[in-house]
Amino acid sequence: MVSKRIEEEILQDKFSSAYQKSVINILVTANVIYARMNRFLKAFDLSQEQYNVLRILRGQKGKPVGVLLIQERMMDKMSNASRLVDKLEHKELVVRKQSKEDRRQVEITITENGMKKLADIDASMNFFDDNDFNPDDFEAFNQMLDEIRERFK
Repeated sequence: MVSKRIEEEILQDKFSSAYQKSVINILVTANVIYARMNRFLKAFDLSQEQYNVLRILRGQKGKPVGVLLIQERMMDKMSNASRLVDKLEHKELVVRKQSKEDRRQVEITITENGMKKLADIDASMNFFDDNDFNPDDFEAFNQMLDEIRERFK
């Protein structure tokens, strides 16, 4: 498979710097991956934000958490975690209970249905499995993305 260069993809002949080109390339690539993830998750009746909440809750290993913790760990900090929990509760993928210690607090946990849904997604998510990329290349790429993200904070 021959990949289009970013110049061809967005029909721009040149960039002011390699840095600017890289940033634009990351943004365009992120949008392509985001769209593909949306199509993929649609088959599981989930949005990416709902999927993110389920993954956060799975990572708690059964320990109940509040909406604030979920909001802090969301990839998209602008997501409305409370609304997402409502939708997931309606789908019976999470349970929301009033805290026994503090009645003002709500505790959220993932259900068995939610865990099964994540297992099904994990088993089907093979976006990069059918390629010739070297796993070491992905490790180096991830390290570079981590460094870039840290500099933007």
